[in-house]
Amino acid sequence: MSSPVHRRPSGEPRPVRRRDRRGRGLRGPMLPTGVPAARTRAERFDDLVLAAVERLERRWSRQLEGTEFAVEDVPPSNPAPWERGGVPLGRCFPADAGLPARVVVYRRPVETRAMDDADLDDLVREVVVEQVAHLLGRPPEDVDPEYGDGH
Repeated sequence: MSSPVHRRPSGEPRPVRRRDRRGRGLRGPMLPTGVPAARTRAERFDDLVLAAVERLERRWSRQLEGTEFAVEDVPPSNPAPWERGGVPLGRCFPADAGLPARVVVYRRPVETRAMDDADLDDLVREVVVEQVAHLLGRPPEDVDPEYGDGH
């Protein structure tokens, strides 16, 4: 059986490469996708946000009903009118004109501020609590009694 053939611009056949230029063959993932180490930073970040949201929903389920939570890599370049200086770590958008309320956490700015994984977990939880507090019109300490404890 012959190998597939591609044509050069001149029309002459060129064999398809089955190996890289050093002859090692095609590269695949180092770990199977089901292994925890194969999760990306973005997926781990999503899990942290989800854990923070689930924690708040246990206490505030009625008030947060219908609220959407999202993660975006970076904030848009146009700041909100109330944001002055610095890069926002999250934003909340109240329900408006048939659209549900929405809380967005910005992954890259949060990751940049965190010193390590434990700090990232605390920072994600604080950002989610602050945005939900703003959405509910309450102080963050009312929304989560452990706010600011670092746990």
